[in-house]
Amino acid sequence: MDHSSENFTRRTFLKGSALIVAFSLFPELARAELNAMGLPQIVNKDLPGSLKSTPWLDAWIKIDSDGKITVCSGKVELGTGVRTALLQIAAEQLEVLPASIFFIAGDTSLTPNEGFTAGSHTIPDSGTALFHAAAQVRALLLQGAAAKLHVNVDSLTIRNGSIAHADGRSIGYGAAISGIDLHRQADNVSQLKPPASYRLIGQPVHRLDIPGKLTGGASYVQDMRLPNMVHARVIRPPSPSARLRTVDIAAAERLPGVLKIIRDGSYLAVVASDEWSAITAMRALTVSARWDSGVALPDPHSIHATLQALPAEDIVILDKGNMSAPQVRSFKARYTKQYLMHGSIGPSCALALLEDGKMTVWTHTQGVFPLRHALAELLGMADEQVRCIHTEGSGCYGQNGADDVAADAVLIARAMPGKPVRVQLMRDQENQWEPFAPAMITEIEAGLDSSGRISHWHYELWSGSHNERPGNAGKLSPSWLLSKAFTPSPSLPMLQPEGGGDRNALPLYAIPNARITNHFLPRTPLRTSAMRSLGAHINIFSIESTMDELAAMATVDPVEFRLRHLTDTRAQDVVRVAARQFDWPHREKKRNRGAGFAFAQYKNLMAYVAIALELELQPDTGKVNILRVVAAVDCGQIVNPDGVKNQIEGGILQSTSWTLYEQLQFASDGIKSIDWSSYPIMRFSQVPAKVEVNLVERPGLPFLGVAEAAQGPTAAALANALAQATGKRLRNLPLATAQLRS
Repeated sequence: MDHSSENFTRRTFLKGSALIVAFSLFPELARAELNAMGLPQIVNKDLPGSLKSTPWLDAWIKIDSDGKITVCSGKVELGTGVRTALLQIAAEQLEVLPASIFFIAGDTSLTPNEGFTAGSHTIPDSGTALFHAAAQVRALLLQGAAAKLHVNVDSLTIRNGSIAHADGRSIGYGAAISGIDLHRQADNVSQLKPPASYRLIGQPVHRLDIPGKLTGGASYVQDMRLPNMVHARVIRPPSPSARLRTVDIAAAERLPGVLKIIRDGSYLAVVASDEWSAITAMRALTVSARWDSGVALPDPHSIHATLQALPAEDIVILDKGNMSAPQVRSFKARYTKQYLMHGSIGPSCALALLEDGKMTVWTHTQGVFPLRHALAELLGMADEQVRCIHTEGSGCYGQNGADDVAADAVLIARAMPGKPVRVQLMRDQENQWEPFAPAMITEIEAGLDSSGRISHWHYELWSGSHNERPGNAGKLSPSWLLSKAFTPSPSLPMLQPEGGGDRNALPLYAIPNARITNHFLPRTPLRTSAMRSLGAHINIFSIESTMDELAAMATVDPVEFRLRHLTDTRAQDVVRVAARQFDWPHREKKRNRGAGFAFAQYKNLMAYVAIALELELQPDTGKVNILRVVAAVDCGQIVNPDGVKNQIEGGILQSTSWTLYEQLQFASDGIKSIDWSSYPIMRFSQVPAKVEVNLVERPGLPFLGVAEAAQGPTAAALANALAQATGKRLRNLPLATAQLRS
């Protein structure tokens, strides 16, 4: 693994630089979970993307005197291909090849604070900022070259790091930028290249991270090995509220390779010279440890009733029209979703080093700056004394154990100054202690008027928090175990228009009378936090299942019914493209087969996705065979078509696994999903036979985030197809349970 950027400091990064351009994210839209993270305030609301909060051009890109270009981003690679896409964007406007750019992402000593890489915001916010900043830098390069060559800017051409005049003279980027002071705010208007001239944007540039992953090269934080590194393992309680009474530390200290046993209250860890010795000592400590019993978990069979009985903060997110107006026909339904696990393929891992009074952490967190603040509080250090360097982890898509294990790493490294400490969780620890995706309930009452159009829509949802990411030390589970424990900051609802549990609870359809309420549950029995698409998964599942049932009541084809209620022409386009490519509805009806359709615009702000699919059910076993999936996507200007297709395909498969199979197993005495047999995910034999993604081209339109856009439509299309195949409507997730067997 190449860790060359780890040797940089902010001082060496800035020293001798002719040009630096950087950006930082403070979302334009209100989101409560980010307000507490100390993100930069808006400086110029009229600037595009992340430039709003960090508008100075000398914070973005560095061009050395020899023409070497460095681009910095606070956004990080999570496996979605954003590193490649961001390089394409910057390289396009700078007129260079991506390979000529040195890219640094997610380093609190080198890159701007962009909060979290989450919510499909990387390309719309960071990509947009890079798009404009790079264009303005290109304009300044041309101005510098024109001044030095004593010619007009219009007479110059720029390509591959060189600026040339028709008379044959040329000048490199390093020389062209010299003498230009870039400590200036970005202009509100950029001289952008016309879309027709793009050489990189819109092209399937090969991803930079794939070769190492494909060949088994060092690609993840789990693969990192530093000189003189020691290995550590932690011993977790049987439940979060259990407290350590006794443990035989002396016996563990006598085991081969053991360097130190760390106990602080109920926090227990072992450090050894090699990984196996650490695991052996961990097992010995686990056997000898005696714990006070913790608080019992509720009955999993009645978990949804338990949740609905909890104290709630009732938030009306939409109230329009007259809900008491008469309706001709009505419909009522209730939908449920179980707790889900991230199920990251690689258990979470982090490395930490305390040296010269400063702590350095290599972590696969999604937010290096918020994590740095939490770790500094945990250690009693200033933020500036802690450096977090993002290193990709094997599995992500929300808050798994990455932040917690980073806390483990710094607590242990504090006791081992001068030694790099590597900590990796065991599979059962990852599964039992990660923040799960919340269980949820939705209830809907809808009505039709005399013309068969939707006249009323009353929707309610119950959900715990979808964001418990580290804003303070108390959000990190190891902090709960210390003798001086930390208290988590209060759980807050994530505000509309993006939302948390209520993400995509607002249907995009034209409905005259509507009331939608989010019953936010500040305290729930299980620890929960972010997982890909948040509440959109069940909200779209509920809305689009209801749309099919209302279409049947109105005796209208489901696709036509949706089109009649959509006023957004881009939404109409993706619905029509998906239907046409699927040949909807002209498909032969066969026994035990069904076709389903669903649509949504992610967060009503990001990419539009429509999905049609066909499946076959084996009634005696309940096995679901997905024969074909057709998706249509509009994500504005496409940066990398392969990247978009990969994200939609991956989202379809992941959502299929959630919707059909996944469910956290727990009992009163704790989490029971400790391995893959107790938390089954979709197998290769259950993958759809064919997935087809159709991209709707929108040259020059703003980037729309796509990474989470397929989750909800996939779930709803599956439910609608199963309803056609079985003749019965399934409303409780997961679907492929005993309820499918005849």
